[in-house]
Amino acid sequence: MVTVRLFGMTKMLAGNQGTLSLNLVTGGRVKDLVGALEAGHPAIGELIQKKKVLVSINQEIAHEDTVIQDGDEVALLPPFAGGSPLDQAGDDSLLVRVQREDFSVDAEINRVRGRSKRIGGISIFLGTARDRSKGREVDSMTFEHYEGMAQTKLREIRQRALKDFDIIEVAILHRYGEIGIGENIVLIVVGAEHRAEAFRACEWAIAELKRITPIWKLEHTPEGEVWVEEHP
Repeated sequence: MVTVRLFGMTKMLAGNQGTLSLNLVTGGRVKDLVGALEAGHPAIGELIQKKKVLVSINQEIAHEDTVIQDGDEVALLPPFAGGSPLDQAGDDSLLVRVQREDFSVDAEINRVRGRSKRIGGISIFLGTARDRSKGREVDSMTFEHYEGMAQTKLREIRQRALKDFDIIEVAILHRYGEIGIGENIVLIVVGAEHRAEAFRACEWAIAELKRITPIWKLEHTPEGEVWVEEHP
């Protein structure tokens, strides 16, 4: 028996359950899991076949021949909408956070600015909740995240940005839970010696966040709730 965690639209397709229990022999493969899903939950199985839902094993994306062992953490990941706080024991952990509460843009800018006196340019991206999406009026939105994996992916983005761009520091924050129109959602702050690299790294970081981070957005509209599969 394998317990599969569900997020976003997959949870809705399973009758708003957070998990599914599937009969799968020890040593079965992901393709066997998909077969069981197609039999019991054909709508979810179809999304996996269309590559609109990914299977993760122990918080890593799996392929069809990946073996599932006893104790593995299995999850279905719909398209990311790209955010429990991280352990805040050290200052580096404060630079990458997924949190329910709002954040101060000025405080995060000062956190990055304080890392080095060589910083001469700071670029920021601030994402806020808007009241209209794809022609629909939006009353509010709720962000769901895969606890643990979301933080890991954000840390990877920070580390790659520091390695691949000529920058000095970067902070990445994303909120989860219900967020009202006009409220802050996501913030990226990049500090560099020169503005050009700060701009480049900031633009790359938000694009990568939306691409690889397991965070999903549910929009609350007058017509009902809509899971957002993808957005610019």
